[in-house]
Amino acid sequence: MYGYSTVMDLEDVLTRIESRLTALGLSAHAASIAAKKPDAIRNLKRAVKNGERRGVTTETLIALAPVLKTTAAWLLEGVGEPTPGNRVRVVGRIGAGAEIQPEFEQIPPEGLYEIEVPFPIAPDAIAFLVEGDSMWPRYDPGDVIICWRQGADADEVVGWEAAVRTADGKRYLKRIQRGSAPGTFDLESHNAAPIRSVQIEWAAEIQGVVRSGQWRRR
Repeated sequence: MYGYSTVMDLEDVLTRIESRLTALGLSAHAASIAAKKPDAIRNLKRAVKNGERRGVTTETLIALAPVLKTTAAWLLEGVGEPTPGNRVRVVGRIGAGAEIQPEFEQIPPEGLYEIEVPFPIAPDAIAFLVEGDSMWPRYDPGDVIICWRQGADADEVVGWEAAVRTADGKRYLKRIQRGSAPGTFDLESHNAAPIRSVQIEWAAEIQGVVRSGQWRRR
């Protein structure tokens, strides 16, 4: 569940938002429309002026962050740099058809390697290299998917494409649906049979995709 920033933080949040608007030459209205939150910044300004407790949700900041070319963490708390770098670490392979067993990858703790991508990357982002073709044409082998390191509860990604690690130690890129038994999930592909009734230990919604050939290894 998304929470609200506290009243004492709202003015700081607004200051950071306005600094990014100035840097990018955007109006508050244009940024709000682009983020599909039409009244977001106007409502925040009103809340700061009136000393209201509810001014902006984390969900809204997540929507505004890419428009403002920054991160939700920086908008909310000033964490990290206002304009993040465009490098992210590939921490393993993920199966879109092929099953990947992380314990056999022999990946060092720091991951496989760092790559440079053509857009800003949040500090808590990680990347996986896609293998297999069961999610074609959405994903091709050699694509890189971006997600958040902390992941999410599996129930929160039902109906979405996500990176998952199952209870039997396999890693997949699939669309997640509820399984027939409580606490289980079905992993659906675009052009392969679904994997039924698995338990998920870790899941993360896909935040971005970099096509094969559009990223560079550093």
